[in-house]
Amino acid sequence: MLYKSSTKERRKHRIREKLKNRKNIFRHRLSVFRSDRYIYAQIIDDVNQCTVVSASSLEKEYRDSFKGNDCKAASWVGECIAKRAVENGLKKVVFDRGCYKFHGRIKSLADSARAFGLEF
Repeated sequence: MLYKSSTKERRKHRIREKLKNRKNIFRHRLSVFRSDRYIYAQIIDDVNQCTVVSASSLEKEYRDSFKGNDCKAASWVGECIAKRAVENGLKKVVFDRGCYKFHGRIKSLADSARAFGLEF
């Protein structure tokens, strides 16, 4: 019997391998993590194995302005990560949705990041 955690891990690794096989090894990766309360996004440099830019709905700027963890929070995080990436000179990234489906909060974050200058 497969458990939920093991299927999520398998899905996540399968998606990561697809990203690596598409000759995107030199692009930075926009990775998304979604918890029950917050949503996190970070741009990772896989060659140097470090985080270049990060944003989350846990930040004080967001908590002062909004409440909750909905699509509005995800679009705010997407806007923040895109602005910070453009400031650091990053425009082209690979979107790593992890084990999540591309709808709801994940889609909202991606659309907002695209609208504010990221290309993927």
